[in-house]
Parts: sequence; structure tokens; C-alpha cells
Amino acid sequence: MKLEFMSKSQNEAFARIVVASFASQLDPTIEELADVKTAVSEAVTNAIIHGYDGREGIVRIECSINDHTIEIVVEDEGKGIEDIEMARQPLYTSKPELERSGMGFTVMETFMDELEIESQKDSGTKIRMVKRFGRYED
Repeated sequence: MKLEFMSKSQNEAFARIVVASFASQLDPTIEELADVKTAVSEAVTNAIIHGYDGREGIVRIECSINDHTIEIVVEDEGKGIEDIEMARQPLYTSKPELERSGMGFTVMETFMDELEIESQKDSGTKIRMVKRFGRYED
């Protein structure tokens, strides 16, 4: 599944619902679905607020299902992350003036089984998240 939308904050809810609908074919528990929705919300919000920093751009989401696992990639062509390891630290934020907690990557890591971040200054950021659905584990 591929989805593209403008980097407007109202599109975050749309993206979360689309990915949750796609994931529903795996018959997830309510908790698993909530985890996916929360992680997608954080990734999309980061792209909009930090990646594009108030200017318009495109956010792309690609999802695939393999066995009982969903892979979600959220990508922007924004300003990128200068220091990924610093950005992954709990409570770190590049926008202290906003009422945000700086927990985006921590939340994504908590709710997903895998999180990979690729970023280049002035070229954008790509977040890859994987969630395995528990009722199918051996």
C-alpha cells in the first residue's frame, strides 16, 4: 500500500486511519492496532513539524504485510535530522518552543518491534517500522 499526502497537521489522523485499516487484515488485537496507530502518528507528526518546519511538502507512507508482520515506511523530503542518535534520546527536541515532549522516537521504539531511521541534511528522513502480531508468534 502506498499513500502520499501534503504535510498538513490534519492529515496525520487520515494517515493513521489508512494504515490501521491496512493492518486490520492481519486481525490484530485492539492493543496491537493502537500501537501501530500511535507509532504512525508520531512518525507523520515528526515529518510535518520537524521535517518541513512549517512549509508544505509531501509525506509518503508505504506498508507491506509479510506473514504476520507489517512493515511501515514513513518518508519526507524535508530538512533531515542532523544527529540521529541525539534525536533518539528521550525528551530531546529541536523545537523546545512547542508544547511537545520530545518522545516521538522513544514512543515508536516502544510500540514497534523494529525502528530504523535514515536521514540526510536537506534531503529528508525515512523511518522504517516493523510490528509482528503476537497471536501468530510460535
